[in-house]
Amino acid sequence: MIVVGSGIVGMACAWWLQGRGHQVLVLDPALGTNGHGDPGGVERSGSQAALGVLMADSFHRDRGRAWELRQRSLELWSQWRLELARRGHAIPYRAGVVLLASDGTEVERLEALVARKRALGLPLELWDRQRLEPLQPTLPQPSLAGLHSSRDGQLDSGSALAALTADGRERGLALRGEAAVALQPERGGWRVDLAGGGSEQAAWVVLAAGTASGALLGAAAGTDSRRWALEPVLGQALELELEAPLPTGWPGTVVWRGVNLVPRPDLEGGRRLWLGATLEPGDTADPDQLSQLRQLGGAAPEWLRGATVVRHWQGLRPRPVGRPAPLLEQPAAGLLLATGHYRNGLLLAPASAAWVAERIEAGLLSA
Repeated sequence: MIVVGSGIVGMACAWWLQGRGHQVLVLDPALGTNGHGDPGGVERSGSQAALGVLMADSFHRDRGRAWELRQRSLELWSQWRLELARRGHAIPYRAGVVLLASDGTEVERLEALVARKRALGLPLELWDRQRLEPLQPTLPQPSLAGLHSSRDGQLDSGSALAALTADGRERGLALRGEAAVALQPERGGWRVDLAGGGSEQAAWVVLAAGTASGALLGAAAGTDSRRWALEPVLGQALELELEAPLPTGWPGTVVWRGVNLVPRPDLEGGRRLWLGATLEPGDTADPDQLSQLRQLGGAAPEWLRGATVVRHWQGLRPRPVGRPAPLLEQPAAGLLLATGHYRNGLLLAPASAAWVAERIEAGLLSA
């Protein structure tokens, strides 16, 4: 089997398949540079620029495909973290997400969401202003209420990629740092032509290469790539160094008007914070959006305004055109599409990998 793409979704698919006894080859030119991207902080892979926030229980829906994928992934990430840690590949994790409401309409929405989710037996809590106001450092204002989700949290994306890659290698996963440029059906499977002039063959190919997946589909005989069109959405993020460490009582990741404030307790004695991310169409960064992010649209508290920017980075997310994310499809026999996760690649990677394995193993049984 061949997986095209070594981002978090592609690597999750490859690792899961390898662990289930399949022989897997991962193709991606980024593997030739150890996936470090360019030194200027511009990461073409959204996985390298991801903040790693897992929002499953606090998702605004409570039924349907998107809800089911998130719930399955949350369960699988819990299992995967334990399994990887037992084999020496621990992934840093911080529990808890708080969604803040900055106006009355948002308060009502959070109240309704908590009521619905608690009816399902999920441990969500609504924190009122009396619970939020004593928190130090102060939250962005206005913060009228907060939804606290204890089962949601934040995973370090780079550590997750490294853990899956290292553990996969130890179990026989093959990695090749070369780009796939074309697909052709051949002898009941697929031939993958490579940029260097060679090729690889497999009965099954999984496309998990972000926006590049669309170009490969267009080059695959017998497929109509227009059905799976993808567009790039750029996200910028910042790493800040605070003047004082965040206290241990800081409530995990805080989300204010769609912006994530992600503490990094493992760095610089708790003085690091990730801030992001913007949502910008296309692949060109807008400095005005970065400025708005830095100042939280003018609502950044004093302690956040006084922080020092130590890193600015950005990445591209693939968003399906006219279709819900992600794209989990089978365009042709032996060809699977697992891409277009948009803002939730890290969150949905395990559920996507499980879907891929189920389709392949069902196909092998029926062959």
